[in-house]
Amino acid sequence: MQGSANLNVMIKAARKAGRSLVKDFREVENLQVSAKGAGDFVSRADIAAEKIIREELMTARASYGWLGEETGAADGQDPTRRWIVDPLDGTTNFLHGLPHWAISIALEHKGEIVSAVVFDPAKDELFWAEKGAGAWMNDTRIRVSGRRVMAEALFATGVPFGTKKTLPATMRDLARLMPACAGVRRWGSAALDLAYVAAGRYDGFWERELNSWDMAAGLLLVREAGGFVSGVREDQDIFDSGTIIAANGQLHEPLANILRAPA
Repeated sequence: MQGSANLNVMIKAARKAGRSLVKDFREVENLQVSAKGAGDFVSRADIAAEKIIREELMTARASYGWLGEETGAADGQDPTRRWIVDPLDGTTNFLHGLPHWAISIALEHKGEIVSAVVFDPAKDELFWAEKGAGAWMNDTRIRVSGRRVMAEALFATGVPFGTKKTLPATMRDLARLMPACAGVRRWGSAALDLAYVAAGRYDGFWERELNSWDMAAGLLLVREAGGFVSGVREDQDIFDSGTIIAANGQLHEPLANILRAPA
């Protein structure tokens, strides 16, 4: 596995945090959990993983800025570079003993994601990419799927929970899309959904009300694997709007047309 010095730092941080999370995952019933909101929980494991990642990344690159799910934003001496981190994407899965969750780390340079790591410790699958260098899963290069027909395509999404406001829109999306495709999955981790699009396991993914740390790394994975990424509306910036459509080149437009149709 070859990559830049920054990527190697990211992978080291992800693997170290992954070891901590796997240890806690084995004892998930003993975790102390506090509620952040309806259906949205944070655990000691989540906070500890972000602490590990932050220490690793900031020790190696002390001048970079920071944006983490649990600890928020902090400016760095270098205003052009920033880490964007979700230490545990799929927290609810984790807390219910479901082995589908991931660590997401992205490096932003001048407003653009240039390096990405999505690590699934439970399955030992490390997805990574750098701008212009392709996308990889462990030591194997990955590509988006080659499917061209909507009726054969498998998509993924996130169904809003708790106090999120986009449930009606998502239900409308599902009602329109499901008759036209082979199926829709809701597995509870946007970072892994995007990694799976990059690997050709899903043909596309969309979701509303995401945070930048949910999708920053996955966005680059899809692009470097040959896919297309946009906002749910054509005029929307992905990070500003918190909406994303990701798919292979053949299916991005037909998927977007269904999702963008007037209510």
